[in-house]
Amino acid sequence: MQFKLKFTAEAKTTLEQLKQTNPKKFKRVAQTLGRMEINLRHPSLQTHQYHSLSGKNGEKVFESYVENKTPAAYRVFWHYGPSTQEITILAITPHP
Repeated sequence: MQFKLKFTAEAKTTLEQLKQTNPKKFKRVAQTLGRMEINLRHPSLQTHQYHSLSGKNGEKVFESYVENKTPAAYRVFWHYGPSTQEITILAITPHP
């Protein structure tokens, strides 16, 4: 199933900043987002529910990996919707 990605203002800002300040990291994030559009179960994404957050309307929030076993590895937080075959990217952030 193909998904259309929608971005919150925060996620858009992060992408723009990465594009300007860290093109290598931006490329990795863009690859991850591309995988998410096509196959949310791709093994490299390691997608799983993130229980300590929920969407503004109570949606289940999921976490997908951009990187793993890397200092400050980036993660993408998202939820399904608002429409069918859409996912909303809530945040793109380094993992502490």
